[in-house]
Amino acid sequence: MTYHIETEHLILREVRIEDTGGVYLLDSNPIVHEYLGKNPITCMGKARTYVDYIRMQYETYGIGRWAAIEKSTGNWIGWTGLKYNFEKEMNGHTNFYDIGYRFMPEYWGKGYATESSIAARDYFFEYFPNTKLCGMAELGNKASCRVLEKIGLERKNNFIYEAQQVELAWFEKMP
Repeated sequence: MTYHIETEHLILREVRIEDTGGVYLLDSNPIVHEYLGKNPITCMGKARTYVDYIRMQYETYGIGRWAAIEKSTGNWIGWTGLKYNFEKEMNGHTNFYDIGYRFMPEYWGKGYATESSIAARDYFFEYFPNTKLCGMAELGNKASCRVLEKIGLERKNNFIYEAQQVELAWFEKMP
């Protein structure tokens, strides 16, 4: 499946096998994982497994995370987009769509999470009308909570994610 969405500063495209190195650099970074359970990956194989998982989401559910490319430099800066969550119960929900983003620290604070999430939200409601979109962020990650609010998701409650023993804020938006 091929995706190509352009925003003011970013190109959002499908994650490719050749993005595995970027995924490894991103997900092995302890700074990136500060609000993700503090459990960065330690080998390239885990990055490849994640890339394969994203690509399976495209084929099976017609949705998935996208590679984020900075237009001005052509740099792969992280990923953003959508995911169908069918494996884990989160806040009493199973089989739901969530919006998320993860960028290299040098690209934080540039508005890319909001910009890419607006594009993902708009894509979602165009192709999945009448479907609820969810988001979540660790309570301490005020910036991510703010992004979810900026793109129109409403904070519903907080919950403990047992697998990582962290408290998350839960957000939702109906079309």
